[in-house]
Amino acid sequence: MHKRQSFKAGFRDVFTALVATSTWGFVTGIAMVKSGLTETMAAWMTLLVYAGSAQLTSLPLIVSSAPIWLIFAAGMVVNLRFIIFAAALQPFFRHMPWFKRLVLGFLSTDIAFVFFMARYGDRKGPATTEQLWYLLGMIIPGWISWNVFSMIGIYMGGFVPASWSLEFAAILALMAVVIPLVKTRPMAMCLLVAGIIALVGQALPLRLGLLAAVIGGIVAGVLTERLQHRGKPRKRQ
Repeated sequence: MHKRQSFKAGFRDVFTALVATSTWGFVTGIAMVKSGLTETMAAWMTLLVYAGSAQLTSLPLIVSSAPIWLIFAAGMVVNLRFIIFAAALQPFFRHMPWFKRLVLGFLSTDIAFVFFMARYGDRKGPATTEQLWYLLGMIIPGWISWNVFSMIGIYMGGFVPASWSLEFAAILALMAVVIPLVKTRPMAMCLLVAGIIALVGQALPLRLGLLAAVIGGIVAGVLTERLQHRGKPRKRQ
């Protein structure tokens, strides 16, 4: 029962975000087919890659018949932010067998990381059963919803008018999820700096602006938190 409650808590927290990511998966499915991939190729790509940014980044390279090493390099650059996320999650899950950690890493998403760290980031030591099942309650439904809606986009996206601008709707939905999480000054500074860097870095190749935004936002948040602690008066012994 304890596992079920933790799983439900994770699913409840991430449910609103699933609306946005499902829409994004649907848009990605449409983009893969319209770029020239067959429906079968697109379906295998969404199941095996499971990374919307990397998939969209690789599509122009695939269409232009770029070398396979360049396609893989582009995907890796876009997903470098997950190395940062994994480093933050490592203290919680390092006690688990490598295969289980590999599965958690494959299924983990940006949104799941944000919710998990917001809830448990201040705790120390290995993850408890509650923490593990809370994470599973986010990443398992996330993987299912992404792939279901990607498949719908792959096989039925041609019937959707371009005027619907679904990619813009997905971005707005994600903003509606992330902004309410900004409850502290470090978090606000993190979001502000990351947004500015992402905007300025749009012209960078291979979506390096996204990686720069993640790094810049984390650095800004950490520095702001340290400055806050430094500015607090010390308690007298």
